[in-house]
Amino acid sequence: MHPLLINLGPLPIHTYGFLIAVGFLVAVYVIRTLATKTGQDVERVLDLTFWGLLVGFLGSRILFVLTRLESFMQDPVGIFRVWEGGLVFLGGPIAVVPFIAWYVKKHKLPIWQTMDTLIPGLVIAHMFGRFGCLAAGCCYGKPTGTSFGLRFYSDMVDKSLQGIPLHPTQLYEASALFVLFWGLLYVYKKRFFEGQVVLTYFMTYPIIRSIIETFRGDLIRGFVIDDVLSTSQFLSLIIFVIASTVLVFRLKGRKNGGASA
Repeated sequence: MHPLLINLGPLPIHTYGFLIAVGFLVAVYVIRTLATKTGQDVERVLDLTFWGLLVGFLGSRILFVLTRLESFMQDPVGIFRVWEGGLVFLGGPIAVVPFIAWYVKKHKLPIWQTMDTLIPGLVIAHMFGRFGCLAAGCCYGKPTGTSFGLRFYSDMVDKSLQGIPLHPTQLYEASALFVLFWGLLYVYKKRFFEGQVVLTYFMTYPIIRSIIETFRGDLIRGFVIDDVLSTSQFLSLIIFVIASTVLVFRLKGRKNGGASA
């Protein structure tokens, strides 16, 4: 845990904010490379990338604020202190998917090809975000019950869990996202229909997230069924079902010669 990266004179550089910025830049590089190799409108795709990541960031922050609404009601200014940590990732896709759909329709971009290009960048940015969570001390795990684990002392950690070994769920998820990133690049290279990458992501990440959730100890994120089904697992289930259904229709469309749009 290392929330403060460095002080540049009177200006503190928080590790969380720094890693979010690095993730954004790496995502832009990945997306630009993929768009260039596949002959897409690079400038338009990069424009979408910038606004999409911003909308996704805001969606993630808004969902986080909603999970701690009572706390933020007492400290409204804290809503804007994003450099201290505090995002619920699933709020990002919920906000950004409708935005992307609107953008590609407005600018007449091929929606499936465009989303396939954006997704690997999103995943690598998310990975850096999880490292930021580790530095800030949020999104922590349950007690391991052994000497294995990381000790956190952040104000974002429940006082009863501070200083005892916890599952490093931030590292678990970052590692899974790193593997997913390379897997999606492979799918991108070998895909046999447009949309295969984005649908693979929306079917795979919910599984990753649901498994990670079983090790999470930050109960503030909420449960749909207490101690059985967390809010994130519930949203993951919905996303998985929708993605699976769309995949079936895309495969049927491909058989009928119509899955290239």
